[in-house]
Order: sequence, then C-alpha cells, then structure tokens
Amino acid sequence: MGPEFERTDVAEVGATPEQVWEAIATGPGIDSWFMGRNEVEGGTGGVVRGAFGGYQPEYRIREWDPLEKLVYGTDPGPDGRRIAYEFLIEGRDGGSSVIRCVTSGFLPGDDWEDEFEAMTAGGALFFRTLVEYVTHFAGRTAVPVTAFGPPVADWDEAWARLGTALGLSARPAEGDGVSLGGVVYVANDQTVGIRTAEALLRFMKGFRGPMVASHHVFTPGADAEVEEKTWSTWLNRVFG
Repeated sequence: MGPEFERTDVAEVGATPEQVWEAIATGPGIDSWFMGRNEVEGGTGGVVRGAFGGYQPEYRIREWDPLEKLVYGTDPGPDGRRIAYEFLIEGRDGGSSVIRCVTSGFLPGDDWEDEFEAMTAGGALFFRTLVEYVTHFAGRTAVPVTAFGPPVADWDEAWARLGTALGLSARPAEGDGVSLGGVVYVANDQTVGIRTAEALLRFMKGFRGPMVASHHVFTPGADAEVEEKTWSTWLNRVFG
C-alpha cells in the first residue's frame, strides 16, 4: 500500500496577482505551462479538465477565491488514488507576487516509489515552468505541443544524447546555454526544461516508456499539428 504525500513549492515572481491568476485559473493560461490541453469551468464546484495523450484527468474545484486561492483535485478512485493542488497567491509591492503550490494525495500499489519519484520530478518541472511563464511570458498564450519519441532502454545514454543534440558536452544542467538559442531553467533525473525567446521546451522521462516532449510555443501563428510532427521527427532522429 502506498503513502499519503504532500509537496510544497514557493517562489516570488515579477508578475501581478492578476497575471498569476490568469495563468492558473484559465484554460489558455494552464495550457501555457502545465501539460497538454486544458479547460476550466470556474467557480467553487467547477471543473478543471486536462488532455495529455490518452490521459484525460478531471479535477473538481473545491475553493475559488480569485487572485488569492485556488484548490482543485480528483475524487478518490476505487483504490484510493487521489491528487489535489492548492495555489495561494500573495501580492507584493512593485507588482510582484509570491506563489505557493501544495500538491497532495495518495498513491496506491506496490510500485508507488517509482511513481512518486516521477511525480516529484514532474512537479518540480511544472512549478518551475509556471514561474518561467509568468516571469517571461505573462499575458501571452502558448500552443501546447506533445510528442513522443521511441522507447528508451538506457536513460543515462538518452540524457547524454539530448545534451549532444543541444550542443552540450554532457547531459543538460541548469544554467546551460543551448544551441536552440535558450537556457536550461530546470534539470533533474527525469526532466529538462529550456526557455528560448519564443518557447518553453520540456523533455520528460515517460513513465515506463519513451522520451516525451511537452512544449509550450509562443510564436504567433504556431500550429500544434505541425509542431508535433516536427518534434516527433526530431525525437526519433535523436533517440531512434
């Protein structure tokens, strides 16, 4: 049987509470930093719906306090599985804000440790992407891009290949400048995030699967289908 878990992330950002709320409480805002496509039926009792590949979670909104607090989560499954997100926004002088995100829930099953590790690494990526979004792209809406590469047998080799493809001498590390014209803003055992002038590019270790690209493209006129085909080809070339 798995554990109850809780994770807290906090950051001060150069964005107003209005900009942060737009990012966390609207479909286009969530599209610009989380994963896949999202829609929001606002208000307490409303719903946040997501779509990432074949995964289509639905979260019930439990608290809706515009510019200050948003809480939503899944109903418990037959095995007790559940997850909830609580966002707190505190406005500061000079148009800045503090964002606090608490992720909590329950993971069932004997393999909960692997899933917890993936969730922890993914959660760090998503929160850092939210910070990057409201800091560098606030007010803009991204086209979310999801692409899957071939199955990966050796993840150490895969991260090294990614580094080579990005013009680096080793696996990507936070602060590295890359050949795509950007900088690595987060890197851990299972994820890499890169900020360019017109995109937030993210590479993730698929749970028991391939390298996954989960990008946010801000280029005006960007087409999701074209971007996904382009990145699928790139992934298969690098990791095939």
